[in-house]
Amino acid sequence: MRPAMRFGICTDQNLPFPTLVERWQLFERLGFDSAWDCDHFNQPSRPTGPYYEGWTLLAALAARTSRIRVGVLVSSNTFRHPALLAHEAMTVDHVSNGRLELGMGAGWFVPEHEQFGLPFPPPGELVGRFHEAVRIVDALLRHGRADFEGQYYRLRDAHVRPGVIQKPRPPLTLGAHKPRMLRICAEYADGWNSFGTVAEMRERNRILDEQCAAVGRDPRTIWRSFYGWAAKMKEQGLPDPWTSAGAFEEMVGRYAEAGVNEFVIDAPGPEGFPVLERVAADLLPKLRGGA
Repeated sequence: MRPAMRFGICTDQNLPFPTLVERWQLFERLGFDSAWDCDHFNQPSRPTGPYYEGWTLLAALAARTSRIRVGVLVSSNTFRHPALLAHEAMTVDHVSNGRLELGMGAGWFVPEHEQFGLPFPPPGELVGRFHEAVRIVDALLRHGRADFEGQYYRLRDAHVRPGVIQKPRPPLTLGAHKPRMLRICAEYADGWNSFGTVAEMRERNRILDEQCAAVGRDPRTIWRSFYGWAAKMKEQGLPDPWTSAGAFEEMVGRYAEAGVNEFVIDAPGPEGFPVLERVAADLLPKLRGGA
């Protein structure tokens, strides 16, 4: 019986590694379902500061935790070939002993592409590449091998060995906001992740339901995941969820009414840890419920 809701924490990888280890071990002790880092070359809000690479950091943090599920929210398809991502995912699935949540997105932050000389395709190609990449990753992790002849990617007798621990493959969390991307979610995702206002999440949730109907999939089989930029809650008419347990519960209630059943929220600074601990102890068991 799966929980009615799941709760994760997202950390920017701009802190010293020992501090990140302490934070992720704290999130695990408190009973959060998942911990995530990000996929950027530099932190978008502070591009001149320190920033670790997401997948290598994830492997290191996976090795220093034991129960909490781990992932990158979300891997940018413009940064690496999907076969490389499949190998990274297989490796972290083994390092974590089967705790990987595999996040994938099409790519979005143009300045870092320009800074590092990476092509940023127009929207149609961006989505097309993503669709092919998801198909490749899905095939390689499910079957351990793939042949693929697409418009953007070609594989011939490609292998990923050893196979993944989780069967048939680690769960896919796909980032998506618009109908074409949500159609890919309906076809392949175990979880869909997005961010925005309550109204935006409600509308995207409705579109995802329609896309599931179009491909003959039960929409209840996809987690509806909201990434909460805590600092932007005011812009969305909500308080910072780490100001109080009541503020956290209000945020969950508003987005749950829009169809969200998984929350991945930016981690607070140390000043917010008392609220973090109270939320974990008092609120999460009640909110998870049972379904």
